[in-house]
Amino acid sequence: MAGHSKWANIQHRKGRQDEKRGKIWTKLIKEITVAAKLGGGDLTTNPRLRLAVDKAKDSNMPNDNVQRAIQRGTGSLEGVNYEEIRYEGYGINGAAIIVDCLTDNRTRTVAEVRHAFNKNGGNMGTEGSVAFLFKHCGQMLFAPGTNENQLMEVSLDAGADDVITHDDGSLEVLTPVPDFSNVQDAIAKSGLKAELATVAMRPETEITLEGDQAESMQKLLDALENLDDVQEVFTNATL
Repeated sequence: MAGHSKWANIQHRKGRQDEKRGKIWTKLIKEITVAAKLGGGDLTTNPRLRLAVDKAKDSNMPNDNVQRAIQRGTGSLEGVNYEEIRYEGYGINGAAIIVDCLTDNRTRTVAEVRHAFNKNGGNMGTEGSVAFLFKHCGQMLFAPGTNENQLMEVSLDAGADDVITHDDGSLEVLTPVPDFSNVQDAIAKSGLKAELATVAMRPETEITLEGDQAESMQKLLDALENLDDVQEVFTNATL
């Protein structure tokens, strides 16, 4: 997302996700289950689980649902066995797309993802075809008007890689993945609140799409995000 429209893009994306809350809950339950399976059920020692639980709270998911998902992951409740798969591909005008999935049926998932690409003007690529265009990192976005000096001082002291000021006045903090929770805690203790806090595949370069191309790209992204097995969709397109 380009600097001039970073804030607008994030707000637009959050709005679209809020419209799909039921689907978001389903995806978060899967993520919590897998995170607990891989790293245990203790939030203090499992950063991935903590992030998933934080997202569940932000989506107003009842605590009982969260706890059951953790128990399924740790084996104290019976549950489905999911595997993680990443697909890469191209959207409108060659925009790069990464699709992260959790599935109990790899054959079904690849067929659905390929169909969504093909039907909406994109095409799947091979492994590694676009991943080099993204950086795996912690990412926090703050509203225009946030105290830049305070945020920069707190973030960099806690281990952040960079604090970026965008043209629209919003601020973005980037962290190494292992340091994400520490930086997030330090910022929260300072009294500042991120509008977005996640571990993501962040595009290193961006491509701007407008008009019909932007509309077509949004349709493709929506088609992918609406698939039950898809957890996250990342793109280097600015709409």
